[in-house]
Amino acid sequence: MAETPAPAKRRIRVQAGSQPTFTADTYQNVVARLGVGTANIHSASSYGYNPISRNRMLLDFMYRGSWIVGKVVDVIAEDMTRAGVKITSTLEPKQIDAIHDGARNWGVWDQISDGIKWSRLYGGCILVILIDGQNPSTKLNLNTIREGQFRGLLPLDRWMVQPSFSETVTELGPDLGKPLFYDVTANAPAFQGERVHHSRVIRLEGVKLPYWQSQTEQFWGMSVVERLYDRLVAFDSTTTGAAQLVYKAYLRTYKVKGLREILGGPAAAQKGLMAQIDAIRAYQSAEGITLMDAEDEMEALTYSFGGLSDILARFEEQIAGAADIPLVRMFGQSPAGFSTGEADLRTHYDGINSQQNSRLRPGVKRVYELLCRSELGIQVPDGFGIEFEPLWQLSAKEKAEVADYNTRTVLAAEAQGTVSHATALKELKAQSEETGIWTNITDQDVTDAENEPPPLSETDINPPGPEETDASAAPTRLPLKDPRVPDLPTSGERSDA
Repeated sequence: MAETPAPAKRRIRVQAGSQPTFTADTYQNVVARLGVGTANIHSASSYGYNPISRNRMLLDFMYRGSWIVGKVVDVIAEDMTRAGVKITSTLEPKQIDAIHDGARNWGVWDQISDGIKWSRLYGGCILVILIDGQNPSTKLNLNTIREGQFRGLLPLDRWMVQPSFSETVTELGPDLGKPLFYDVTANAPAFQGERVHHSRVIRLEGVKLPYWQSQTEQFWGMSVVERLYDRLVAFDSTTTGAAQLVYKAYLRTYKVKGLREILGGPAAAQKGLMAQIDAIRAYQSAEGITLMDAEDEMEALTYSFGGLSDILARFEEQIAGAADIPLVRMFGQSPAGFSTGEADLRTHYDGINSQQNSRLRPGVKRVYELLCRSELGIQVPDGFGIEFEPLWQLSAKEKAEVADYNTRTVLAAEAQGTVSHATALKELKAQSEETGIWTNITDQDVTDAENEPPPLSETDINPPGPEETDASAAPTRLPLKDPRVPDLPTSGERSDA
């Protein structure tokens, strides 16, 4: 068997006296000490570990004492729950109104807002679904809910419950691997010492963490304050320093001959010095008269505050970026340039809608299904669903313009016969949710339009007369030729007559 030849070795020509150079996947200049790993100050930079999500007392003090932390926690929660939802179903309008009334009476949206706030502040929170007469440790079954059993939600933050580490959800689905039960601690406002099944809670997390990091946080996420902690400290330090400069904006110095001897001498000399300074303060009136010894000197120094506003503006932008909240919503100011902030708000509202659908939709839909059974006492109909109301609302002028355009389009289609009168009413009624116009079109109006007889045709409106009927019915006959009349000559022939 032939032996496999050894691979040929690549020869590299090296100049005499040269030293090997170590390279990396980043730009480096060892001589100029540029790049990471070239013995410069930048190479010493790194990231530390500051898990303030575990320090509940610090988070409490920050939420109470810092208006920025309060806004970072509250703004997202309030925006996610401000507009509510609309129900898409075959239920009658009065039944849908009853469900919305039940949600308001039990404070559903206020409790959901609190749950989002505490999940953002502490890293996690659960909303316990309150069902009268049922054991919270059992699995929730919608078919067992009767009229009047739903009693709202109870927010419990991560410090009030203990997830079950050894018992996790094994059923395939979005809850796979999450805690199966939550044991309520003794410091909770209710359900102390009881166990709650995961199907009876709406689980909310702050900033979701990778698996191993979530294990260190007891199956919870991270506080949203942790990521902006260093930016917050920098901003507060800068604003506090700028406030301190106000006290030193006008600094005066007073040179006294022999001050060292006076301070080290008898008390009478020091008392005389203080009397002189008090006299200067008393007689230095609005005219600027200062009384002092001829050999003394006084100077006034002023500080310049130029550049502080730019520094504060950059820190504000960093905080807004870390909190994922636009400047116009966070600090109430429009961004620089020609932007009015509307584009930023629209982007912000789109992000809110994305979080609503990804984090709130399953739990909120479950709550509204319970409200349907509890408030109406009926089974949830097929096709029952919810849609979050948009946060961006049109102005009165924009609503009028949209309504006018849509109305003319629908009426033009009806006049051309493209759609029926009933379909036109449905289209006008559908746009009322957006523009607030044509709200008085009821389902009965649509039903009456569907039962209307078909429109009359032109023939039905103007029927033909008897003569027109006979002429149209009888076939057209040519008159017979009279033999006494000679034939006319054709083209090119000449008649003898």
